Amino acid sequence: MAEKKELLEFCSRAKKMGVLDAKVISASEVYTAPWVRLKCQYGCGVYGTRLSCPPYSPTPEQTRSVLDYYKHAILVRGSPSSGIRELVADLEREIFLAGFYKALAFGCGPCELCKTCEIENGCRYPEKARPSMEAAGIDVFATVRKAGLPIKVLTSTNRRQERYGLVLVD
Repeated sequence: MAEKKELLEFCSRAKKMGVLDAKVISASEVYTAPWVRLKCQYGCGVYGTRLSCPPYSPTPEQTRSVLDYYKHAILVRGSPSSGIRELVADLEREIFLAGFYKALAFGCGPCELCKTCEIENGCRYPEKARPSMEAAGIDVFATVRKAGLPIKVLTSTNRRQERYGLVLVD
């Protein structure tokens, strides 16, 4: 089981890796909802074209079930241009190598590791690819707001969104 001091050290490490903020939260404060995946299905032009996106990503119910096996998570906030997906995969690996074998990361937005995803043949980069929080049914807004970090609805298409990632740790 992770100690608070160790988790704070991982937050410091994440900041050295380039995130703007990293915060330890309770896994029970990661919110899931079925409507989140519908936003992917009826709002994202990449739906069904990436293994890390619906319908291939974990369902909200699967994600909630997985979350129930964790006590802690590290929520990270990156700049709009940051590669959160790669960063959380790297952070997950560091946490795993520190002895936390259950470390599991979720990124932000569609995977962009390949121009075209090899859905039939499997992922070419399973060590780097992670589902986004929203693809797995995580209500990013509710989770981030509960953690006291900044997030807001973008009011125009020329504004850039905050980038959040999550690493489950126990």
